[in-house]
Amino acid sequence: MFDLMYNTIFFASYGNNLYGLANITISPFDALFAYIVAIVVSIIVALILKIPLLPEKPYRYSFDVSAIYPTPIIAIGIFSIFLVLNYTFMYNGIVLAVIIGILSALFVKYLFDFVFPKPLDGDEGEDI
Repeated sequence: MFDLMYNTIFFASYGNNLYGLANITISPFDALFAYIVAIVVSIIVALILKIPLLPEKPYRYSFDVSAIYPTPIIAIGIFSIFLVLNYTFMYNGIVLAVIIGILSALFVKYLFDFVFPKPLDGDEGEDI
């Protein structure tokens, strides 16, 4: 079971780089640490940008952005894409994780509502 989890979570750290010049890998601990750095940095920057920690109540029907839900998920997704492409930049991906954490918080603050608009209320309709 642990072997399956190890291979599933850290498969991005295996393989050749883009040009096939060397087998550049990072350890599973470095990959996990970089993911945690991306999550923490994205939440901290979102709180600095005054994004609320939790959405307004009721949580179930809320389409509001918060520092907990879309921000770290976007950071993890973008960072995973870079790891799959075997691009870790400097210091085993830590610098890349910080940059992606900052950019994901900025994306959620300023561009998220334009890319993913909120649905219309049931009471609101189109203007006639």
